[in-house]
Amino acid sequence: MTRLLIVDDEALVRAGLKMILESDDALEVVAEAEDGADAAAMVTKHKPDVVLMDIRMPRLDGLAATREVQALPEPPKVVVLTTFDLDDYVFRALQAGASGFLLKDTPPRELVQAIKVVAAGDAMLSPAVTRRLIGHFAGDPRADRKRTAQERISRLTEREREVLVAVGRGLPNADIGRKLFMSEATVKAHVSRALVKLEATNRVQVAILAYEAGLLDD
Repeated sequence: MTRLLIVDDEALVRAGLKMILESDDALEVVAEAEDGADAAAMVTKHKPDVVLMDIRMPRLDGLAATREVQALPEPPKVVVLTTFDLDDYVFRALQAGASGFLLKDTPPRELVQAIKVVAAGDAMLSPAVTRRLIGHFAGDPRADRKRTAQERISRLTEREREVLVAVGRGLPNADIGRKLFMSEATVKAHVSRALVKLEATNRVQVAILAYEAGLLDD
Protein backbone atom coordinates (compact mmCIF):
# COMPACT_ATOMS: atom_id res chain seq x y z
CA MET A 1 0.00 0.00 0.00
CA THR A 2 1.37 3.40 -1.03
CA ARG A 3 0.54 6.16 1.46
CA LEU A 4 -0.22 9.60 0.03
CA LEU A 5 -0.45 13.18 1.32
CA ILE A 6 -2.27 15.76 -0.81
CA VAL A 7 -1.26 19.41 -0.32
CA ASP A 8 -3.54 21.84 -2.20
CA ASP A 9 -5.42 24.96 -1.14
CA GLU A 10 -8.53 24.04 -3.15
CA ALA A 11 -10.86 21.63 -1.33
CA LEU A 12 -12.48 20.52 -4.58
CA VAL A 13 -9.12 19.61 -6.09
CA ARG A 14 -8.17 17.61 -2.98
CA ALA A 15 -11.49 15.76 -3.05
CA GLY A 16 -11.13 14.95 -6.74
CA LEU A 17 -7.58 13.71 -6.35
CA LYS A 18 -8.49 11.56 -3.37
CA MET A 19 -11.40 9.96 -5.24
CA ILE A 20 -9.20 9.19 -8.25
CA LEU A 21 -6.25 7.86 -6.28
CA GLU A 22 -8.25 5.70 -3.89
CA SER A 23 -10.03 4.06 -6.82
CA ASP A 24 -6.89 1.91 -6.88
CA ASP A 25 -6.59 -0.56 -4.02
CA ALA A 26 -2.82 -0.03 -3.83
CA LEU A 27 -3.11 3.68 -2.99
CA GLU A 28 -4.31 5.32 0.22
CA VAL A 29 -4.63 9.05 0.97
CA VAL A 30 -3.61 9.21 4.62
CA ALA A 31 -3.84 12.99 5.04
CA GLU A 32 -4.62 16.30 3.33
CA ALA A 33 -3.24 19.80 3.88
CA GLU A 34 -4.62 23.06 2.55
CA ASP A 35 -1.31 24.93 2.54
CA GLY A 36 2.39 24.23 2.12
CA ALA A 37 2.97 25.61 5.62
CA ASP A 38 1.41 22.44 7.01
CA ALA A 39 3.20 19.97 4.75
CA ALA A 40 6.29 19.13 6.83
CA ALA A 41 4.25 18.60 10.01
CA MET A 42 1.80 16.36 8.15
CA VAL A 43 4.66 14.32 6.71
CA THR A 44 6.16 13.85 10.16
CA LYS A 45 2.80 12.82 11.60
CA HIS A 46 1.44 10.56 8.86
CA LYS A 47 4.61 9.20 7.18
CA PRO A 48 3.38 9.24 3.55
CA ASP A 49 5.39 7.62 0.77
CA VAL A 50 4.46 10.30 -1.78
CA VAL A 51 3.37 13.93 -1.39
CA LEU A 52 1.31 15.58 -4.13
CA MET A 53 2.26 19.24 -3.79
CA ASP A 54 0.37 22.14 -5.33
CA ILE A 55 2.76 24.82 -6.57
CA ARG A 56 0.81 27.99 -5.72
CA MET A 57 -0.62 28.33 -2.23
CA PRO A 58 -1.38 31.42 -0.11
CA ARG A 59 0.95 31.10 2.89
CA LEU A 60 3.80 28.83 1.77
CA ASP A 61 4.20 27.86 -1.88
CA GLY A 62 5.11 24.42 -3.16
CA LEU A 63 8.74 25.36 -3.68
CA ALA A 64 9.40 26.31 -0.06
CA ALA A 65 7.26 23.42 1.19
CA THR A 66 9.22 20.97 -0.96
CA ARG A 67 12.47 22.20 0.54
CA GLU A 68 11.07 21.77 4.05
CA VAL A 69 9.84 18.26 3.32
CA GLN A 70 13.09 17.21 1.65
CA ALA A 71 15.05 18.44 4.67
CA LEU A 72 13.25 15.93 6.91
CA PRO A 73 14.89 12.60 7.84
CA GLU A 74 13.93 9.97 5.24
CA PRO A 75 11.71 12.32 3.24
CA PRO A 76 8.95 11.02 0.95
CA LYS A 77 8.87 11.52 -2.79
CA VAL A 78 7.36 14.89 -3.77
CA VAL A 79 5.35 15.33 -6.96
CA VAL A 80 4.52 18.89 -7.94
CA LEU A 81 0.96 19.55 -9.16
CA THR A 82 0.52 22.34 -11.67
CA THR A 83 -1.29 23.57 -14.73
CA PHE A 84 0.92 23.61 -17.83
CA ASP A 85 1.04 27.34 -17.53
CA LEU A 86 4.43 26.48 -16.10
CA ASP A 87 6.35 29.10 -14.18
CA ASP A 88 9.82 29.18 -12.69
CA TYR A 89 8.49 27.70 -9.44
CA VAL A 90 8.13 24.27 -11.06
CA PHE A 91 11.73 24.08 -12.23
CA ARG A 92 12.98 25.36 -8.89
CA ALA A 93 10.86 22.79 -7.05
CA LEU A 94 12.49 20.04 -9.10
CA GLN A 95 15.89 21.47 -8.23
CA ALA A 96 14.83 21.46 -4.58
CA GLY A 97 14.35 17.70 -4.71
CA ALA A 98 10.87 17.05 -6.12
CA SER A 99 10.69 13.82 -8.09
CA GLY A 100 8.77 15.34 -10.95
CA PHE A 101 5.52 17.04 -11.78
CA LEU A 102 2.00 16.24 -12.93
CA LEU A 103 -0.48 18.42 -14.74
CA LYS A 104 -3.77 18.91 -12.93
CA ASP A 105 -5.63 17.77 -16.04
CA THR A 106 -3.75 14.45 -16.22
CA PRO A 107 -6.23 11.65 -17.06
CA PRO A 108 -7.13 9.58 -13.95
CA ARG A 109 -5.55 6.35 -15.18
CA GLU A 110 -2.28 8.12 -16.01
CA LEU A 111 -2.32 9.91 -12.65
CA VAL A 112 -2.62 6.63 -10.75
CA GLN A 113 0.13 5.01 -12.81
CA ALA A 114 2.46 7.99 -12.39
CA ILE A 115 2.08 7.89 -8.60
CA LYS A 116 2.85 4.18 -8.55
CA VAL A 117 5.93 4.66 -10.70
CA VAL A 118 7.38 7.49 -8.62
CA ALA A 119 6.63 5.61 -5.39
CA ALA A 120 8.75 2.77 -6.77
CA GLY A 121 11.60 5.22 -7.35
CA ASP A 122 11.55 4.96 -11.14
CA ALA A 123 11.23 7.67 -13.77
CA MET A 124 7.79 9.28 -13.74
CA LEU A 125 8.00 11.75 -16.60
CA SER A 126 7.07 10.56 -20.05
CA PRO A 127 9.65 11.33 -22.74
CA ALA A 128 7.37 13.98 -24.24
CA VAL A 129 6.83 15.74 -20.93
CA THR A 130 10.53 15.50 -20.08
CA ARG A 131 11.46 17.21 -23.35
CA ARG A 132 8.91 19.98 -22.79
CA LEU A 133 10.06 20.60 -19.25
CA ILE A 134 13.79 20.71 -19.80
CA GLY A 135 13.40 22.49 -23.11
CA HIS A 136 11.28 25.20 -21.49
CA PHE A 137 13.39 25.77 -18.40
CA ALA A 138 16.89 24.47 -19.06
CA GLY A 139 17.45 25.87 -22.53
CA ASP A 140 19.99 28.40 -21.38
CA PRO A 141 22.42 28.81 -24.31
CA ARG A 142 25.22 30.28 -22.24
CA ALA A 143 28.52 28.49 -22.89
CA ASP A 144 29.53 28.48 -19.24
CA ARG A 145 26.40 26.55 -18.26
CA LYS A 146 27.06 23.94 -20.95
CA ARG A 147 30.73 23.71 -19.99
CA THR A 148 29.89 23.21 -16.32
CA ALA A 149 27.44 20.42 -17.16
CA GLN A 150 29.99 18.70 -19.39
CA GLU A 151 32.63 18.89 -16.67
CA ARG A 152 30.28 17.23 -14.19
CA ILE A 153 29.35 14.50 -16.67
CA SER A 154 33.04 13.79 -17.33
CA ARG A 155 33.07 12.08 -13.91
CA LEU A 156 30.98 9.24 -15.34
CA THR A 157 32.12 6.05 -17.01
CA GLU A 158 31.08 5.50 -20.63
CA ARG A 159 28.34 3.08 -19.54
CA GLU A 160 27.03 5.49 -16.92
CA ARG A 161 26.99 8.20 -19.58
CA GLU A 162 24.88 6.00 -21.88
CA VAL A 163 22.43 5.41 -19.04
CA LEU A 164 22.42 9.14 -18.30
CA VAL A 165 21.35 9.93 -21.87
CA ALA A 166 18.57 7.35 -21.69
CA VAL A 167 17.34 8.82 -18.40
CA GLY A 168 17.46 12.24 -20.02
CA ARG A 169 15.15 10.98 -22.74
CA GLY A 170 12.63 9.96 -20.08
CA LEU A 171 13.06 6.19 -20.36
CA PRO A 172 12.24 4.01 -17.33
CA ASN A 173 14.78 1.46 -16.13
CA ALA A 174 13.17 -1.50 -17.89
CA ASP A 175 13.32 0.26 -21.28
CA ILE A 176 16.90 1.40 -20.66
CA GLY A 177 17.87 -2.20 -19.93
CA ARG A 178 16.38 -3.42 -23.20
CA LYS A 179 17.98 -0.59 -25.16
CA LEU A 180 21.46 -1.06 -23.67
CA PHE A 181 21.29 -4.86 -23.27
CA MET A 182 21.65 -5.00 -19.50
CA SER A 183 19.48 -6.16 -16.62
CA GLU A 184 17.14 -3.74 -14.85
CA ALA A 185 19.14 -4.25 -11.65
CA THR A 186 22.32 -3.20 -13.46
CA VAL A 187 20.56 -0.10 -14.81
CA LYS A 188 19.47 0.84 -11.28
CA ALA A 189 23.05 0.43 -10.07
CA HIS A 190 24.37 2.70 -12.84
CA VAL A 191 21.69 5.30 -12.09
CA SER A 192 22.52 5.25 -8.39
CA ARG A 193 26.23 5.70 -9.02
CA ALA A 194 25.57 8.50 -11.51
CA LEU A 195 23.37 10.34 -9.00
CA VAL A 196 26.17 10.22 -6.44
CA LYS A 197 28.88 11.34 -8.88
CA LEU A 198 26.74 14.15 -10.27
CA GLU A 199 25.56 15.25 -6.81
CA ALA A 200 21.97 14.99 -8.04
CA THR A 201 18.99 13.99 -5.91
CA ASN A 202 16.66 12.62 -8.59
CA ARG A 203 16.32 11.59 -12.22
CA VAL A 204 14.78 14.87 -13.30
CA GLN A 205 17.92 16.75 -12.27
CA VAL A 206 19.95 14.20 -14.24
CA ALA A 207 17.75 14.79 -17.30
CA ILE A 208 18.25 18.54 -17.03
CA LEU A 209 22.02 18.09 -16.72
CA ALA A 210 22.09 15.87 -19.81
CA TYR A 211 20.15 18.55 -21.69
CA GLU A 212 22.45 21.35 -20.57
CA ALA A 213 25.49 19.34 -21.63
CA GLY A 214 24.06 18.96 -25.14
CA LEU A 215 23.69 15.18 -24.93
CA LEU A 216 20.04 15.19 -26.02
CA ASP A 217 20.48 17.30 -29.14
CA ASP A 218 20.30 14.45 -31.62
